[in-house]
Amino acid sequence: MKKLSIKDNGIGIDLKRNKEDLFGMYKTFNNNPDAKGLGLFLTKNQIDAMGGKIETESELGIGTNFIIYFK
Repeated sequence: MKKLSIKDNGIGIDLKRNKEDLFGMYKTFNNNPDAKGLGLFLTKNQIDAMGGKIETESELGIGTNFIIYFK
């Protein structure tokens, strides 16, 4: 499997509170009025369709790391 890691130093996501909804359609985790809640939903669906998987590590105030595994 090939692995791609995408990391930022943004506001982070509270995974204890939002883990179940993280890849849900129209789910957002900040007060940004431009957020639509589609990006993570579409990304996960495409990765799943290709037989891959995605993992998330995040800390509030530190940032988020998405690790994508391709088949």
